[in-house]
Amino acid sequence: MRAMTGTMAMRGPDAEGLWLDEHVAFGHRRLAIIDLPGGAQPMTVERDGSLERGSMDREGVIRGGSVVAALTYSGEVYNFRELRHELKAQGHQFQTSSDTEVVLRAYLQWGDGFAERLNGMFAFGLWDGRGQRLLLVRDRMGIKPLFYHPTPNGALFASEHKGILAHPEVEAVIDTAGLRELLSFVKSPGHGVYRGTYEVRPGHVVVVDRDGVHPRRYWGLHARPHTDDLQTTVRTVRELLEDIVARQLITDVPLCTLLSGGLDSSAITALAAAALRRSGGGPVRSFSVDFAGQAEHFRPDALRGTPDAPFVHEVAEHVGARHTDVVLDTAALTDPLYRTAVLIANDLPNSLGDMYTSLYLLFRAVRQHSTVALSGESADEVFGGYAWFHDERAVNADTFPWVAALRPPTADSSAADTGAVDAANIGNIVDLLDPDLAALLHLDEYRAAEYRQALAEVEHLPGEDGRERRMREVCYLHLTRFVQILLDRKDRMSMAHGLEVRVPFCDHRLVEYVYNTPWSMKTFDGREKSLLRAAVADLLPQSVVQRRKSPYPSTQDPAYERALRERLAEVLADTDAPVAALLNTKRVHALLNTPADSTGFGPARRAVELALSLDQWLRRYPVRLVVNT
Repeated sequence: MRAMTGTMAMRGPDAEGLWLDEHVAFGHRRLAIIDLPGGAQPMTVERDGSLERGSMDREGVIRGGSVVAALTYSGEVYNFRELRHELKAQGHQFQTSSDTEVVLRAYLQWGDGFAERLNGMFAFGLWDGRGQRLLLVRDRMGIKPLFYHPTPNGALFASEHKGILAHPEVEAVIDTAGLRELLSFVKSPGHGVYRGTYEVRPGHVVVVDRDGVHPRRYWGLHARPHTDDLQTTVRTVRELLEDIVARQLITDVPLCTLLSGGLDSSAITALAAAALRRSGGGPVRSFSVDFAGQAEHFRPDALRGTPDAPFVHEVAEHVGARHTDVVLDTAALTDPLYRTAVLIANDLPNSLGDMYTSLYLLFRAVRQHSTVALSGESADEVFGGYAWFHDERAVNADTFPWVAALRPPTADSSAADTGAVDAANIGNIVDLLDPDLAALLHLDEYRAAEYRQALAEVEHLPGEDGRERRMREVCYLHLTRFVQILLDRKDRMSMAHGLEVRVPFCDHRLVEYVYNTPWSMKTFDGREKSLLRAAVADLLPQSVVQRRKSPYPSTQDPAYERALRERLAEVLADTDAPVAALLNTKRVHALLNTPADSTGFGPARRAVELALSLDQWLRRYPVRLVVNT
């Protein structure tokens, strides 16, 4: 238990706690945010309602006691004050001011229906001593991660894979299903990648008792008629955002915002600045990431039309923020130490390379000043901001829109053995895989099956026309699949430094409301994110209000891709390189001889990033690949 809990030390640098009883063991690493002295965990409630826990032994372990319920909890519940007031009216006596105790007593009061009452980002394990059962609970949007591994007599669980892999009875095995999930760029809800491991799906409770493991959904996206007119809709979005940001500013530690100069992060920063002024606090502190030489190297492409820095500084000045630029160079982005740290934080390889490493380094810098940060993440999924929402080819493709958009229409990997390769046609790692392995994995079929499963979940309203019906599906795919990739990245890179990043756009009230707003209203001015732009236009400079969507930045320094290619050439020259058995080396060599994409982040670079990340993962982790039919 100490070994498992120890793997979470970066997520919780402030304290450690262990609690053991006859059928259960909880470990916790704490990141103290609210009620710093009183929120220690695991937290237990005795039969008399007190938080007095059993006796602590010389090793600092709490054992036994007459426990009614115990909790090991990660995240924040933003409506804990209202719930606390309601629970007090029901006779509960609180001994701390933490939201942890509110969650624990909410279960005692409302039983299995308690999760529906929580507004926040959370993942936790709760032991019901009376019913002798474990509840694993995850927030509605999956902001906080939670994995479990069923055993013959129960289950292991942790916030990250490494917590489960630290148990001596668990082996890190990736089978065919895991490799398909890893390489498809489609995150399937509930899939744990490592064999025998599952992820608690967003909006779900998993109950473990003597009869086995039982998942139950407590929240999902449902189709409901939208009856508000445009003016009312814009006003409602603004009111929701003001309430959400005000709630998420509650903390007992230093707080900041992440500012990219785009509409999403600028809106959050402006709303936070206004809320802090109203409460007598402030000014808001903000941070952004940039790359050395980015002004000289920047080349507009289909995704990024303008560099971030000028807009960042304009917003910071406009709202009176105390702003800091975190500027990274290629040496840092290619440093093996940082790339290894990213892998260990993530537990799995990735194809986004510097978009992970730069975020890791940004959060390291932010953590020197703040413990909590507010982010504009997920606004594109909620309001329809990505370019492919407005690309008819991607929207109408019989697959996930981002897959269609990121793979060029001319892509053809059928000539995998010819050695001739056009870098523009390498849209993902499958084009570089050993042909026998690629044929075995059937990635296109896997992706198609996951796509059909996702569409089968979508509810539709009677009488929806074809356009509205399809755009509801596109929004659903992003809110249940694509957003998970980004939320995972954000959580792993931030919590690796003990930094809590909050995502106001993931508040389920806002998500539900905008999801059911017609697509024609979401794009009423002929642009992306029309509703959000209208709702916050008065808070921001006009240049930012009118700025076209620009995703999280990626370095365009040619030296970065050169370094990647040189490193992959070294890997291929190593006869013992573990990734070599997975690759079509002739095709990889041909790729390395093609010109680099001038914009810096083309499909060839993504393939090189993933090949290197796979190799590093197979070297650093005790992974055993079991790939068969």
